[in-house]
Amino acid sequence: MKIIIIGAGEVGHNLCTTLSAAGHNVTLIEQSEVRCEKLDEEQNARIITGNGSSARQLVDVDVASCDAFLAMTSDDRTNVISCSLAKGLGAKNTIARIHDETFSDNSVINYQLHFGIDLLVNPEAICAVELAKEIRSAGRVAVENFARGQIEVQLQEVAPNSRLIGKKLKDLKLDARVRIGFIQRDSSSEVASADSILQEGDMVTLFGHPEVLFTLRERFDPKHKIDIARVVLFGGSETAISLIRLLTNPRFKVRVIEKDKAKCRSLAERFPDITVINGDATSLRLLEEEQIGSADYFVACTKDDEENILTCLQAAKLGANHVQLVINKGDYDQLLGILKTMLGIEVVVSPRQATAEFMLRNLSADSSATLATVPGGDGQIVEVRITHSSPCVGKKVKDIQLPAGAVFVALLHKFKAKVPAADDVILAGDRVVVIVSEAQQKAVMASLV
Repeated sequence: MKIIIIGAGEVGHNLCTTLSAAGHNVTLIEQSEVRCEKLDEEQNARIITGNGSSARQLVDVDVASCDAFLAMTSDDRTNVISCSLAKGLGAKNTIARIHDETFSDNSVINYQLHFGIDLLVNPEAICAVELAKEIRSAGRVAVENFARGQIEVQLQEVAPNSRLIGKKLKDLKLDARVRIGFIQRDSSSEVASADSILQEGDMVTLFGHPEVLFTLRERFDPKHKIDIARVVLFGGSETAISLIRLLTNPRFKVRVIEKDKAKCRSLAERFPDITVINGDATSLRLLEEEQIGSADYFVACTKDDEENILTCLQAAKLGANHVQLVINKGDYDQLLGILKTMLGIEVVVSPRQATAEFMLRNLSADSSATLATVPGGDGQIVEVRITHSSPCVGKKVKDIQLPAGAVFVALLHKFKAKVPAADDVILAGDRVVVIVSEAQQKAVMASLV
């Protein structure tokens, strides 16, 4: 695959390395001559000193023949303009890195459609989803993030006093944004169907919007106790802002410690329900004053890796129940495993690595990918890419006959993801997530690809 990358910062540099190693034909355009000279020596890619938002420059690198154009600079406007020009000049697939929420706000105009951009990617938001997984639900299935936090997968046990016992799934009247995909009972398991009947002790795999899944817990277990989670974030970074948005439920009590007074004022105005503290979390005295030892989660997510590591170690020593860390630079790549296993830091995420992993999956030529295996059974969670030649293109979900032992649980169209409704139409370029028994995988692929 021919790929053009604009920008050789941490994200662009790492993408160049990762995609080149995967066998892709990569061209990287960077304005800094010094950086280009260094990259030329270490990268197995074509390195060009130039302006990625110049139409002439894009013509010179034959953008019309590229399969994927990735604008990964730290400037949103440069990325949007570059992608728009690349699409106009014939690039097949354009992906822009964005930070400003303006470009993902479609209330007035769809920026993505207007500028001809196939996908908007926010590395910090991808990391925030990884951090939020553990905070929002300890019972979720470990699944690759296929919907950027819009859909989660959770395991839920049917309690003895649940009113769902003895009822068929089609009679439960669940929220339309929820789908039951798999049922495990004693030593047996099955992919759920409309006629499946729930029994006491069943372990049910649920798909849906995180907050909807949370409100559903009471129906499975009427005695379910809602625990308040005390979350402390060090740094008012983009990752922190994305994480705050994912923790809007009142059951999360969020505090942010930030050194910059202007950022503190901005955060307090944007998120009136959180507590913002102007201070330096590298100060042990401040951490003690704020009683970090009693926090359920401490997340260090500033742009300074050294400060993040230091504060995580201090928070863990003071007794914080769960400690999470954001690493921005590639300097610590070799230490990530050590940080997790030896220093008690449970979750370590990296915007550059998260973006590289996302791109590898998004640019893969494979028609399907197994995201996870449901614990305790033979159920597979599979993501399928719908091509123009797929027999299901243009059909409604209710008209697609999946084999017995398979069910649609998610539909991804561009940047939106949802649990599919019966009247949703499958389009070329969509991705569908199916839960299927191992024995039926080939039959499912035949009906979708």
